[in-house]
Amino acid sequence: MTIRMLLTLALIAAHGPALAQQDLSAVEVSITPIRAGLHLITGRGGNIVASTGTDGTFLVDDQYAPLTDKIRAALSTVTDQPVRFVVNTHWHGDHVGGNENLGNAGAVIVAHDNVRQRMSSDQFMAAFNSTVPAAPAKALPVITFGESLSLHLNGDTMQVIHVPNAHTDGDAVVFFQTANVLHMGDTYFNGLYPFIDLGSGGGIHGMIAAVAECVALTNADTVIVPGHGPLSTRAQLMAYGEMLAGFRDRIAELKAAGRTLEDVLATRPTADFDDRLGKGFISPERLVGFIFESL
Repeated sequence: MTIRMLLTLALIAAHGPALAQQDLSAVEVSITPIRAGLHLITGRGGNIVASTGTDGTFLVDDQYAPLTDKIRAALSTVTDQPVRFVVNTHWHGDHVGGNENLGNAGAVIVAHDNVRQRMSSDQFMAAFNSTVPAAPAKALPVITFGESLSLHLNGDTMQVIHVPNAHTDGDAVVFFQTANVLHMGDTYFNGLYPFIDLGSGGGIHGMIAAVAECVALTNADTVIVPGHGPLSTRAQLMAYGEMLAGFRDRIAELKAAGRTLEDVLATRPTADFDDRLGKGFISPERLVGFIFESL
């Protein structure tokens, strides 16, 4: 199965029919080293970064509840320390589904204010014509923040920074300063077109601004972890940001000239990248629609 197919399945699982209708029993969870006590965990859903050491285990995101035991088993190959903290990069189920299990086991859940607010009530996702029910109390973040916070664990400082109105209105990126590793959540999709959740406050301007902020935060040696897709370099992230800005500018010019969405779609403003990135979960037409509606 190709990376694109895996990403497609992951995103369908995240935002399509109820998780109860999905069989995750065959999902394989793997763990691979990044650097300096950090590991990448992949399975079904958003990429997880785990920091391990004498202070315990710190996770960025936790995928789906049925995968928690497999995630713990993967972690057990590199540490015997429990999960003490989980930072959610945003509220979508493929990034927060393990919260309840880990919260019941004593982990402290951390996220932006808007993540707790959205998880606390039913959310209708217009892009998928589906309603996500409110999360159980133990799944909710117990520490929330507005702009940023820092955690000091395992010999590193983790900056958790809110990037507003990008993929959603509650996005956070997590920068491991000593290791020089940045987890961008779903503000960065590597290898396919991004999903912009307009109904959750996301928008193209925020997506581009988030990329620019992360480029400024990093250097050529930084390992970039996207929400979905393989590990990335800063140069690849810069190219992604330039691509989004180019799409935005072309579509904005057409919209300002009074063109309808149908008119804009007919010009194929993303054509240069469609063969490489447009055959995944988000089609070129859907991406153009997200951008057009958010301008």
